[in-house]
Amino acid sequence: MRTRLSLLLFAGGLALPYIVAQFQPYPGYLDADYYFVGGARLASGYGFSEPFIWNYLENPSSVIHPSHGYWMPLASIVAAGSMLVTGEATYGGARLVFLLIAAFVPVLTAHLSYALSRQEGLAALSGLLAIFSVYHAPFVGVTDNFGIYMLLGGASLLLALRSGLGFWLGVLAGLMTLARADGILWLALGLGHVVLRERRPGAVGSVVRPGLVVVAGFSLVMLPWFLRNVAAFGSPLAPGGSRVLWLGSYDEIFSYPASALSFGKWIASGPGEILRDRLWAAGQNLQNAIAAHGSILLFPFIVAGIWLRRDKAAVRIAAAGWLALFLGMTVLLPFPGARGGFFHAGAAFQPMWWALAPVGLSAAVEGARRRGLFTAGAQGVFRAALVLAVVILTAYVLWLRIGKLGWGEGEALYPRIDAQLQEHGAGGGDIVVVRNPAGYYLSTGRSAIVIPFDGPETIQAAAARYGARFLVLEPRGTLPRTRALYEHPENVAGFLYLGDVDDTRLFEIVSR
Repeated sequence: MRTRLSLLLFAGGLALPYIVAQFQPYPGYLDADYYFVGGARLASGYGFSEPFIWNYLENPSSVIHPSHGYWMPLASIVAAGSMLVTGEATYGGARLVFLLIAAFVPVLTAHLSYALSRQEGLAALSGLLAIFSVYHAPFVGVTDNFGIYMLLGGASLLLALRSGLGFWLGVLAGLMTLARADGILWLALGLGHVVLRERRPGAVGSVVRPGLVVVAGFSLVMLPWFLRNVAAFGSPLAPGGSRVLWLGSYDEIFSYPASALSFGKWIASGPGEILRDRLWAAGQNLQNAIAAHGSILLFPFIVAGIWLRRDKAAVRIAAAGWLALFLGMTVLLPFPGARGGFFHAGAAFQPMWWALAPVGLSAAVEGARRRGLFTAGAQGVFRAALVLAVVILTAYVLWLRIGKLGWGEGEALYPRIDAQLQEHGAGGGDIVVVRNPAGYYLSTGRSAIVIPFDGPETIQAAAARYGARFLVLEPRGTLPRTRALYEHPENVAGFLYLGDVDDTRLFEIVSR
């Protein structure tokens, strides 16, 4: 593939996220807020620590506690590195490397496409699909794992087309696990690929040695983090993560205390409820598969491309990995999966889907041409039409997500809220209970804890344990069991209603 095409795709892959970034003055949602704050604290010398609590799963002993006990640290490490390179401990400084990562994704996608098809025209089309990524477009340049996962997943699949690279498959799997806990799936995929490729009948060593090489690459990346977890939490794996297996709804991830989530409570809900939850998750994840992973229009062409290139090991790995991810996010983690986990984790397979969609389109047009439906120039027409369609869809999604709905989850409003709380006597050390603690800290510098799931009584209990003084209730995302407090702010004992900032209610938490 020509260098000129790679440079053009890099320029396009950088230009669109950069333009989008001009309308994103802050990370914009809890995950990205969290990773940015983690990076800022790393760059400022505070190490892996966080001054807020966004869930209680690890049962933190205080508001300031070891970070990344639920989410993994790579995005924060990248953000910290970007700030150190730019010399700016700001969101703009943190975002630079993420924008560069986003720019490399179309280039990698084109190389993967070329490796599968040996056609530069299809490679160029794949690169354009990666630039105009529809549902991913608002997120690839923010301080989150989307671009990282696309780049690492695409690189893993590209390496799988070659032999003798098991160590590097392990390294990439380690980096993906350092980005997201579900990255461990890529260790399994790498092991399976290497073992199946290298095995010889009757030779056990042909399986063991290549597998150990993959594990060695994985361990090189992950061992330092496991040792850190042992020092911070007493175990290689952070505590609390397993509790998400027993959720009865997504909002229960904010349960306080975390011991409220248990196998006994989960199984007591009954097999009917458990099955209904997973059928619901399956429906949500299928919608994500078609809309987000398949960019709506590309889905049938991706399926066709998988079938047509099923002889390629990388395609089989991608199909098997995506199916395993779908099942895991449906059966084991239905609520985190349906509420964004499947969308996030599936980003790792996007370069392969963008590489395969032109293959499916080309085969469909060629089949129709052979039946006399189209002329020889139809391929160019349909390729141009597909690009135009995804450009329009991407523009619409960007307008909807950033323009109409607005970008952010409280970050723009929180400084005004904090100023109001200061008028009611809030001191620098007072802690707030709020929906987005990471965003509140990012915007105000004030420590915060998340609103617990079980309503006013658990808010009181969590506030008492962690020394929180004020409660901020936003209309957006108010938990069902806290709705009565929002709708009747003057009628709940233990909460002194202080007034509103826009539609957000402010309270001082007082003893009953």
